[in-house]
Amino acid sequence: MLFTILIAVLIISLISFVGALTLCWKSEKLKHFLDTFVSFAAGAMVAAAFLDLLPEAARDVGLETVAPYVLVGIIVFFVVERFFYWYHCHNNDCKDHKLVRKKSTGFLSLIGDGVHNFMDGVTITAAFLSGTSVGWLATLVVALHEIPQEFSDFNVLIFSGMKPSRALFYNFLSALTAIAGAILTYLFAKTVSTAAPYLLAFGAGGFAYIALADLLPELHHESSVKKGITQLIMFILGICIIGALIVWLHE
Repeated sequence: MLFTILIAVLIISLISFVGALTLCWKSEKLKHFLDTFVSFAAGAMVAAAFLDLLPEAARDVGLETVAPYVLVGIIVFFVVERFFYWYHCHNNDCKDHKLVRKKSTGFLSLIGDGVHNFMDGVTITAAFLSGTSVGWLATLVVALHEIPQEFSDFNVLIFSGMKPSRALFYNFLSALTAIAGAILTYLFAKTVSTAAPYLLAFGAGGFAYIALADLLPELHHESSVKKGITQLIMFILGICIIGALIVWLHE
């Protein structure tokens, strides 16, 4: 059973390479459309946080129980980002301050995505423990959900200044936390299932912080009305696609 679970989770982890689709673009063209992709990523992250992770976390223990952990997630991500600034930029006059901010966004995205992927491993393993057919169905559901999410995460890493090849590598490493979630759930099913709602709420806070504190403020620097409208459309599209998938998969 464990071997089958690991195969299913590895398939999900390989979806992190969906960002490779953009590697066929020239760097100048990719940079031109980067703000558009970041807009989509911000919408997808907001939707994942408030339409998927938070409702899933609150389903068994109640919103009032997990809501504080959303705040904990926001606070922790804020502290980590501030530490990143302090470590790399020791004064407010640092010439590379904007670059440091972008790099921290990618770093935080990897943390949030790691928590998310860990919970995917927990979900898939729990499903397989209920039955093989249930497990493969859960794998399909997670895969459909992960495709737009991983594409968004990849583009956030590109936005943070990473080269595409390195972004793919780190995104894949983050995806491998699903394997850790699967193994721990298989070995300690009761303990992990008890902590799952709080981890999901923490991840929701992290995604919300990245989207609202890091990505959206960067988009406000665009003065072109045409590009601004495009960004708005892509932001809403990111929300709608993730939202539609969530509704469809839960019917």
